[in-house]
Amino acid sequence: MDQAEDRLRLATALAEARAGLAEGGVPIGAALYDADGALLGRGRNRRVQDGDPSLHAETAAFRAAGRRRTYHGTTMVTTLSPCWYCSGLVRQFGISRVVIGEAATFRGGHEWLAEHSVEVVVLDDPGCTALMRDFVITHPDLWNEDIGAIDE
Repeated sequence: MDQAEDRLRLATALAEARAGLAEGGVPIGAALYDADGALLGRGRNRRVQDGDPSLHAETAAFRAAGRRRTYHGTTMVTTLSPCWYCSGLVRQFGISRVVIGEAATFRGGHEWLAEHSVEVVVLDDPGCTALMRDFVITHPDLWNEDIGAIDE
């Protein structure tokens, strides 16, 4: 897979992230593609909008893709390094590849995924980085809640 195609796919996830931000949520988006490049599902973090702590972007894209016999050969594209919850989803269902817009704002489980035979591509996309950095600065409480960094 070439990086130009990965960047085109990232545009779908980034559109989801921007839609989530416009709804008052955390701007993280994702999309799941099959081995031939067909879009299976897309989604955004909707924890705030739906009051559902499990509704991360990767989870939403995975759910939108629907039930499949196997996820081997699929690619999860996400604007931000997947958290441990979403990394577990990738590993549990055998998603073969993860394309990440940026991993500077948050380092999730992508290195662990790579250690477990998942192909990981980090694009260091400036649009994804700017979107998340601006959000972290303007909504620190919501960001800390999202990543589980709230002190009791």
